[in-house]
Amino acid sequence: MKNKIILSVSFLAGIFLLSACLKDTVGDYWPDEVAGKMYATVPSYTLQQLALKPVAGDVPVSFLVNIATDALPTEDITLTLAVDPAAITQYNVDHPSTSFSPFPTVQVLSPTIVIAKGTRNATVTAKVWGAETLDACATFMTAISITSAKTASGKDIPVAGNMKSYLLSLPISNPYAADYHTVGYRIRPGFATEPVDATQTFNTLNCKTVQKNGFGNYGAFDITIEVTAETVVVGGTTCFKVKAMPIDPGTGASVGGMFTTWTGDATLKPADLTINYYNPVTKTFVLNCYYTSSAGNRIMYEVNTRK
Repeated sequence: MKNKIILSVSFLAGIFLLSACLKDTVGDYWPDEVAGKMYATVPSYTLQQLALKPVAGDVPVSFLVNIATDALPTEDITLTLAVDPAAITQYNVDHPSTSFSPFPTVQVLSPTIVIAKGTRNATVTAKVWGAETLDACATFMTAISITSAKTASGKDIPVAGNMKSYLLSLPISNPYAADYHTVGYRIRPGFATEPVDATQTFNTLNCKTVQKNGFGNYGAFDITIEVTAETVVVGGTTCFKVKAMPIDPGTGASVGGMFTTWTGDATLKPADLTINYYNPVTKTFVLNCYYTSSAGNRIMYEVNTRK
C-alpha cells in the first residue's frame, strides 16, 4: 500500500495538489495534473526529536531530501539548504500550544547537495553543539529548509511548500541526573550516628529536579531535589540553592523537609556549615534534611559528588 501525503506547491500556474509519495520504482501512481513534473521535498517534514545531553561536543544530524517525480531525473539536481528560523516561527503559529526557540548553534555541513541523475534521494548532514551552556527547561528547535533546487542545465525545480523543511526539536536532558558518591550520616535520637558511604543514582523528574533513593543509610524514603535560581557563595564559588524534600516513594507524599541551618552530630561537624545547595564547579549537592517520627525527627546530612 502506498503512503499517502498531500503537498501544496507554489508553481507558475498556481497550486497543485499531489496525493502520492513516489517510491523509486517508475510507474507508481502519479496524478495527471502533475504528470511529468518534479518537486524537491523533505520526506520527514513533520516534527522530529533529538534529545541532547548537557555536555560539550558536536552532535550530528542527518536527514533525507527527495525529488518527487513520476520518472527518474535525467540530469543531476543541486539542492541548496540553510538554517531557517522563520520555519520555527511558522510552526509556533500553526501550533499555538508550542513556543519553540531557535537552537542557537547549528551548522549545515552540506549546504549544497547533488542528487545524481537516475536517483531521487540524498542525505543532508548538519551538526548542533553547545547544549551544556543552555537552559534545560527551555524548548529548543531547529529547522533546515530547501531554499532552491536546480538541474545541471539550469532549470529551476519547484520546492514543495509544506515539505521544504526538516523540523527538529532539541530537548536537553536534566543536567543533574547522574550517579553520585554520597557520604554523610543519619541520626536517630538515642542511637549512635549511622554513616553512609555509597553510590546513589539521581533520576530526572523534570528539567530542574532530580529524585534519589536513600535518606542517609535509610532506603525507605526518597528525596526530591529542585535546583533553584537563588544563589549562595560557598568558598568563593557561586552555588545554587536547592529545595530538598524527603518523600514516600510509594505515594509521593512529603514525610519531612530540610533544615535552614546545619544540624547533626557535633563530632562530625562539617568544615563548611552552608547547606542545601548545588556547586556547579564540583558538581556537588550538600543536603541537610529530616523526616518526622513519633520518636523524634530523623536527621540526615549528605555531601553528594557526581562520579
